[in-house]
Amino acid sequence: MNAPPLLVVVTGLSGAGRSTAVAALEDLGFFCVDNLPTAVAERTVEALTAAGVTRIGLGIDVRGRGFLQSAVETLEALGKARESKVEVVFLDASDEALLRRYSSTRRPHPLSTSDERGAHAVLDGLQRERELVAALRDRATIVIDTTSLSVHDLRRLIVQHFGPAGGKRPRLRTRVVSFGFKFGAPVDADLVFDVRFLKNPHFVAELRPLPGTHPDVRRYVLETDDARAYLKLVEELLAFSIPRFEAEGRSYLTIAVGCTGGRHRSVVLAAELARALTERLGISGDLVHRDLDRVNMSGPGGDPDHGPSPAGGGSNA
Repeated sequence: MNAPPLLVVVTGLSGAGRSTAVAALEDLGFFCVDNLPTAVAERTVEALTAAGVTRIGLGIDVRGRGFLQSAVETLEALGKARESKVEVVFLDASDEALLRRYSSTRRPHPLSTSDERGAHAVLDGLQRERELVAALRDRATIVIDTTSLSVHDLRRLIVQHFGPAGGKRPRLRTRVVSFGFKFGAPVDADLVFDVRFLKNPHFVAELRPLPGTHPDVRRYVLETDDARAYLKLVEELLAFSIPRFEAEGRSYLTIAVGCTGGRHRSVVLAAELARALTERLGISGDLVHRDLDRVNMSGPGGDPDHGPSPAGGGSNA
């Protein structure tokens, strides 16, 4: 049976940041519909759920004032339908802050251009709007005062509530890639770690033909204090960084580990990091050995992990 959808309704005062909040939800993978009349909200959610959408964002504001009286009843009905989890985010701000924002954008308040009684100025529109959305504010599960917040601050709060760090989204997904610097670093790498300083199995005759996935190669690479210390330091760095990447709304991270040819040392360290991420942080991800089986680009006399041999006219440096 499919899990019930998560429905986030963003509402509040005009100018308090609804568009920013809805955009942040979209960046988090929500299917968002803004300025939705509450009369069609149930049918909209039913259609999206039937299509397999499990994360839905709805923007409701005073522009749908003809439907606001039934808004709370509609939200209750949405919560009961399919046992959906409904979060109502209400965005508020002081009149002074809202007046400054309307002054800077030179846009009229939605009610100041209507036939609503007494709403011929922005301040009149704000006062009338507070009356219309009072019931929605009472129903809110999250109230955010944006008076002193920038658009970046508001986005960060939405991500904290509904992104990976808030538990409302699957954890950040990682991709750990081993590679050889001689073939170029991955262009999509977010973090690159260079392990060419570790002792090289290439110089051990019985290990040279073996890949980094072989137990003997792994044992050889990890037996030194330098390898174990470096691995621990990188794990600590990722344990510190990843929760902060999640708090900013990032959904994926590519971690690249490189040695000379991408066949021995980088393969071992990448595998160890991927395992540590799963066991220590509960982060799922992919492990890719990009150059493990790559055909040597240096010709018949070359070595896949250390460049051409002296007989081929190259250097082992």
